[in-house]
Amino acid sequence: MSPRADAKRLREVVLDEVRRTIAFDGHVFALTDPVTRVATSPLADVPGLSWPRLPELIRLRYLTRVNRWPELLDTEAGARSLLRATGGDPSRSLLWNNGQRALGVVDSASLALGDRYGCWGFLELLRISSPPFTVTDLTALSALAGTITLGLRRALGRTFAAPADQVPRVGPAVVILDPDLQVRIQTEAAALALLRLNPPDEPMPPIPASVYNVGAALIAAEHDLPVGPARSRIKLGGSRWVTVQADRIGGGDIAVSIEPSTPEERMDLFARAHALSARESEVLALLAAGFDSRRMAAELVLSEHTVNDHVKAILAKCAAPTRQTLLSRVLGIT
Repeated sequence: MSPRADAKRLREVVLDEVRRTIAFDGHVFALTDPVTRVATSPLADVPGLSWPRLPELIRLRYLTRVNRWPELLDTEAGARSLLRATGGDPSRSLLWNNGQRALGVVDSASLALGDRYGCWGFLELLRISSPPFTVTDLTALSALAGTITLGLRRALGRTFAAPADQVPRVGPAVVILDPDLQVRIQTEAAALALLRLNPPDEPMPPIPASVYNVGAALIAAEHDLPVGPARSRIKLGGSRWVTVQADRIGGGDIAVSIEPSTPEERMDLFARAHALSARESEVLALLAAGFDSRRMAAELVLSEHTVNDHVKAILAKCAAPTRQTLLSRVLGIT
């Protein structure tokens, strides 16, 4: 696994490596916002799935607790198979019963990918023509969790160092979904944002997976099955990040907004991705507010020498040569 791979390439490499020892016929490998746990960028190959059914499958994924990534992460369960989790009765899973069954799925293996800094993604392997997953398969998959999680977190951290490009400004942009997550209407700015959020090499019209996922997270919360707040932060390109958020319009449609992430939202994500300690995160926030070492020392009741040590540690963790470079990455300014 290349330590410098971006998140998409890293996931492709992981799937290739896993396939060497564990057979599977399809997969869903998604990134998530580390705080809200809402999926942002899925890499999927689900045999037999027609694109019009994608919103339905996403909604079902959020509405079943069986092997759902937040519960797997909270219980530190490792990889779990559908058949073992349901006692051999997969119809107990809403996702399988109303979605995957029609696709011929025999069994699935799910793995949550998180650490002390947040939830960075989840992986689901599907078996259609192969027999169910064995304990050996699940043990082998579980053993990879730490390495994959570290790779995903570091890959996200590297995106902050990407050079600026001519990405058009976005927002405010709005997409209106019906209760089944089908797009009713969208603003022109939203259409542009969705084109940017859609993987550039996908041979299909823009599929706003991030929009579907925040909508599904909202529906899940309304059914007392919360994943997290119906919100996620997503890299738009260059130094731009957007926050995608869902809210109900009355009792019917769902409005999804796409707006530039705030400095605070960016800073939180940056600190988590670079594994900053709580104290280092405090120092970073003060740096971003324009404090010099003396003012930071007074604010934090520390010596100036200790503050400078924290700054050096932050620069080292973020591979930033100077404070100016660090802040340009955190705040997206040149």
